[in-house]
Amino acid sequence: MSGRFTPMQASPRPSSASASAGFARALAVAAIVGLATTGAGPAAAQAKAANTPQPVAAIDTRVDLDRYLGVWYEISRLPNRFQANCASNVTATYAPLSPTAIRVTNRCRRADGGEEVADGAARVQDTATNAKLEVRFLPLALSWLPFAWADYWILDLAPDYSHVLVGTPSRGFLWVLARAPQLDEPVHRRLMERAAAKGFDTARVVRTKHVTP
Repeated sequence: MSGRFTPMQASPRPSSASASAGFARALAVAAIVGLATTGAGPAAAQAKAANTPQPVAAIDTRVDLDRYLGVWYEISRLPNRFQANCASNVTATYAPLSPTAIRVTNRCRRADGGEEVADGAARVQDTATNAKLEVRFLPLALSWLPFAWADYWILDLAPDYSHVLVGTPSRGFLWVLARAPQLDEPVHRRLMERAAAKGFDTARVVRTKHVTP
């Protein structure tokens, strides 16, 4: 068995003098590290806080669903797989289903000139504000599935309901919608700044074309 290490073998025990010296060195290192950490702590925390995006939160003012109904033109969006074939003329039309539910009809034009239409429904999650909704486009028979519904949060809404910023708490989806095919650039810039402050990757946002047939 000589020459082989077994669990029962032990390392030589250090002398009390060497142990004391090692312990002293460990204390010295710990003190230096502690001082460095203490000195950099507040600055590091401040830097981290400055770079931390605001949480994604829907507006806290109540949304009048009756005023929210009608046709909305997509001004810009974060690219997503559901709209991969949409080349231009993206619109969303909302119609009432009940006091807390909306019929959704999305339309867009493909690059080949054809039209794509998606029919769905939205339901209010937060009845205190009506600013948090869920949307589904799967058939009604499949609406019980957890993944059938997707978040639709109103992050910014003009007082006259002329434009709106919509996103998801995951920051994976973002849209700017307006009542007309065009939106003033300063308004769009402000909405992008608001979205960026909430952690959305606005550098990836693409503008939506609206062309006359």
